[in-house]
Amino acid sequence: MLPRSSDEQHRAATPLELFFDLVFVVAIAQAAGSLHHGLASAHVGEAVLSYFMVFFAIWWAWMNFTWFASAYDTDDIAYRVVVFVQLTGALILAAGVPRAFEHGDFALIAAGYVVMRLALVSLWLRAARSDPTRRASAHRYALGVTLCQIGWVAWLFVPSSWALPGFVGLVVAELLVPVWAERAALTSWHPGHIAERYGLFTIIVLGESILAASIAIQSATDAGHFTSDVGTIILGGLLIVFSMWWLYFERSVHEQLASQSTAFIWGYGHYLIFASAAAVGAGLAVAVDFATGHAEIGAFGAGAAVAVPVASYLLGVWALHARTRVDRPTAAFSVPAVALLILLTPLTGHAVLVTGVLLAALLATRLARVPSPS
Repeated sequence: MLPRSSDEQHRAATPLELFFDLVFVVAIAQAAGSLHHGLASAHVGEAVLSYFMVFFAIWWAWMNFTWFASAYDTDDIAYRVVVFVQLTGALILAAGVPRAFEHGDFALIAAGYVVMRLALVSLWLRAARSDPTRRASAHRYALGVTLCQIGWVAWLFVPSSWALPGFVGLVVAELLVPVWAERAALTSWHPGHIAERYGLFTIIVLGESILAASIAIQSATDAGHFTSDVGTIILGGLLIVFSMWWLYFERSVHEQLASQSTAFIWGYGHYLIFASAAAVGAGLAVAVDFATGHAEIGAFGAGAAVAVPVASYLLGVWALHARTRVDRPTAAFSVPAVALLILLTPLTGHAVLVTGVLLAALLATRLARVPSPS
């Protein structure tokens, strides 16, 4: 398993990587769907906390494979089989999402994690045998992942009062493993390839938002509850999702990944972007439920279910991608200003539509500043 070149020309996502992403669609859909039902039932605190915990498991498993594959994708038979094992673990994880939300039972998620992480450890050990230059780094990854996985299994048995602090501690440990491992020797991940993989995953989570909203609208229509309020949610939702896509892909960002330190910030920071984008779909579904009288949450809460994740997504994209733009000071702070206005939209009674209009207006002003081709 020889390393891929970090400056390889025309490097692109492989069919196996695309298949890997497709399997994670199931897990993301389960998480977003559970968040939707929790918010609609007015169990806001429990639903949001469970969502962020579950989404970390989904995101981190995807991250681990993506960065490894960028450096060591040999695409031979052994490699494909091990990736299939990881996909099996991802499906087990997805099956455990409803239990985690409804009963706080993370056992099935942990079982799926064991399958995925042990398969990943085998890949790092294989890389260590084939790549003497980065052997120390690969061994550190294998050891760190193994110890963290032991920690996750042990976490299942801690008293409930220690569950949240233990989770936070293990998250910190997980995030530190790559930092520690890369200090021994830098792996040869490909900046352009990583940027493409993150872009593809962004499309997936945005697609989940469209799917969740579509299912909610279909349910309202089938039940004969299609009203003008539902119509404004449809219009606002389209403006939101289209603008979110455009703002993310407004500029090429692979230049940001030129150094290891910026790559860590960029890579880890996408947790907020991915989690927020998937939560937008849950929020749109909650808004439809409220408009049709099928939600226990109030008007302000239904509006906030959309406004908060949209504002979080917007701030995340701005924070991570702002380095690629050279704007005037007033233009540079237009995004935080719009994010603040979006957080106030639940007070209007039409949060979805107003949020969509604000995002579209922000996008229009940014496009107006782009120089026209000569």
